[in-house]
Amino acid sequence: MTLAEFDDRFAPALLDWFDRHGRKDLPWQQQPTPYRVWVSEIMLQQTQVAVVIPYFTRFMARFPALLDLADAPLDAVLALWSGLGYYARARHLHQAARLIRDQHQGVFPHDRQTIESLPGIGRSTAGAILSLALGQRHPILDGNVRRVFARCFGVEGWPGQAAVQSRLWELAEELMPVERVGAYNQALMDLGATLCTRARPGCDRCPLAASCVARCQGRQSELPQARPAKPVPRRETLMILARDPRGAVLLERCPPVGIWGGLWSLPQTAPDRDPAQWCRERTGAEPLRVEMRPARRHSFSHFTLTMRIAEIWAIAPPVGIADADSKRWFSPDELAGLGLPAPIRSILADLTAPANADSNQPPAQEETR
Repeated sequence: MTLAEFDDRFAPALLDWFDRHGRKDLPWQQQPTPYRVWVSEIMLQQTQVAVVIPYFTRFMARFPALLDLADAPLDAVLALWSGLGYYARARHLHQAARLIRDQHQGVFPHDRQTIESLPGIGRSTAGAILSLALGQRHPILDGNVRRVFARCFGVEGWPGQAAVQSRLWELAEELMPVERVGAYNQALMDLGATLCTRARPGCDRCPLAASCVARCQGRQSELPQARPAKPVPRRETLMILARDPRGAVLLERCPPVGIWGGLWSLPQTAPDRDPAQWCRERTGAEPLRVEMRPARRHSFSHFTLTMRIAEIWAIAPPVGIADADSKRWFSPDELAGLGLPAPIRSILADLTAPANADSNQPPAQEETR
């Protein structure tokens, strides 16, 4: 089969495979409105389907319509996103919902240019929304689709390079059928997610295997080319788990940009800082007890963070920090409803759990004789 013949057979073969083996029972495929597809596509960015399903279900139960999301406080959105990672996605989702409410009468736009102007939405996501929800003919190019195209057509180079990306978009546009565009795009994503996987691809079951360049040349492990390796930086911080005499925990809201932007977290300081001195300077209270807890490590996409943890009991009600938008004391019962990074939620769950009730109380002071 020539390359031109392969091009002609690409979409029909893929759609035939999808009809027999494609995924058709995912939650966002039921009532695929632009809003529901949009939320699912944002959640699925760099996240596996199995992880997303329970988050999507909870999110839709709390925010069943776009205006429900737009009218909600950011804290409520981040609380439901906690643990899903890449929190800028949640902030952009919330911001975009408010723009649609305020500038588009609460109706999700139906044209690609307007959708791409919204925060957090690029060309591929816009194409997925319009094709899957409205049947409009727009190509997509997420990570799974890039891998399918790179292998099938022997596209050399790392897909993050501009020239490689351009070639992949050319293929996406050229191969797009005129009919059943939503099913076709879903088939591409399904093929990449279930058969044309990064490791151990199921070439023996692939409908495109006969003319796939990577399979014919035995280069499945080489294509697409991996991102050039770089050393992973290591960072270290000191997390302060400060408690007042009632057992409330001090949390600070992270700046709106960054890894944990907009979330609540334990206060952080330099890893060599004296926790007791931090307590005096930041809370105006003398520390009654300072205990260093076991350090924890968390890996992000581009660095690894080591978190040293100092648990501090204050001897008197802190006066240096009053409740504010950026700093607040929270009782253990309030923590569940907050938007917290997954590692911080884990730390708090471990150190404020009922099993630790005795250790959560400050030690009794000895009588002065």
